Amino acid sequence: MRLGVNLASAHPDGAPFTGAALLESVRRAERLGFDSVWFFDAIGRGFILPDPLIGVSVAAAVTTRVEIGTCVLQVPLRNPVELAHRILTAHLVCNGRLLLGVGAGSTPTDFDALGLDFAGRMQALQAALPLMRRLWRGEKVGAAQLTPWPGALGGPPVLIGSWGGKHWIPRAAQEYDGWIASAAKTSLATLTDGIERYRAAGGKRAIVTNIGLDLETPTAPLDDHAPFHLRCAPDAATRRLRQLRDLGFDDAVLVLRAPTEANLAGARELLR
Repeated sequence: MRLGVNLASAHPDGAPFTGAALLESVRRAERLGFDSVWFFDAIGRGFILPDPLIGVSVAAAVTTRVEIGTCVLQVPLRNPVELAHRILTAHLVCNGRLLLGVGAGSTPTDFDALGLDFAGRMQALQAALPLMRRLWRGEKVGAAQLTPWPGALGGPPVLIGSWGGKHWIPRAAQEYDGWIASAAKTSLATLTDGIERYRAAGGKRAIVTNIGLDLETPTAPLDDHAPFHLRCAPDAATRRLRQLRDLGFDDAVLVLRAPTEANLAGARELLR
């Protein structure tokens, strides 16, 4: 199973975040052997994260090996034509390493911040994805035609973010390039049900993101119906990651409490 990490959006010591710190966190993740680095998407929650498409482009510029992803980009927060253009640019810069995780969004305040309709987000996602794919192929959609660069033609792999959706998990398997589940919002039981339905529908790449990690927390039993996490001793964290691997997940994306060099190195050792 591949191991990824969500990149820091704050200094571990509480100092103000800087561009230099972002660059260093990307380089450090690659140097320590992580397989992928990921950027989250939130805009109305009282804190700031790097814009995910700027983040992946910056990460691509200072790395050569790791895959770079969004988990997940909330498509309904953006105009789909403008978003398709920005994604093509990021895809070109990432040179084949971009994993575009997309979803409808699940937090009303993100939509409130932009004056958008939260209730209509599923319909907006369903309409936007095929439109963007047509634009990435160079087709004209209404008055819009992006004429993609040869190196970006077709767009990046698209992975659908869904906690346990009855409709979106099969669609992720049959129409798109992968499925992204969220450990922060789902339990081992829900993840088990989701991966079984995804594989039964023919799905290929399956990723669990938002896995909270704190290896200094004493180990306590993890209820099958509680949110999945790795806030436990290293040996227990390794066992839990192997549970995900044995279920059939291909990637696990960790979120560290304090993403210091030592903590990142310790996290990477869990699956050596």
